This record gives sequence, structure tokens and C-alpha cells, in this order.
Amino acid sequence: MKFHYYPETDSLYIDPNSQPSAESREIAGGLVVDVDAAGNVVGIDIDQASEKLDLKTLETTPLPAPTTKIV
Repeated sequence: MKFHYYPETDSLYIDPNSQPSAESREIAGGLVVDVDAAGNVVGIDIDQASEKLDLKTLETTPLPAPTTKIV
């Protein structure tokens, strides 16, 4: 997952994977979700991010270890 901040437009784009977007849906003022052809989230765009979020820190919590499927 990647976070891209664009200071010239004050927007934060969250890119959970590299799948192409088929459609963008504004779900609230300044909050746009990009989805692929199957309706899966492939991006989140937050306009006026510095007014809506604390961009000074980014914290992560431990993620579950990937599981390996045995075939």
C-alpha cells in the first residue's frame, strides 16, 4: 500500500494495490473511491487532506503475516 501526498492540490491518494481503476465514485464531499471493473477498491483520494487529517504522523500497527496456501 502506498500513500501519495500532492501539496500543490492538498490531496492524499491511498493506493492499496496496482490494479487499474474502472470507475471513480465520490462517496462524500472531497472523498473519492476508485474501483476496478469488479467493484473492488483500488484507490482512495482525499481532497483538502491537510484540513481533514493530521498529516504530520503516520502510524502503522502490525499486520497479519501472509498465509501460504498449500496446494
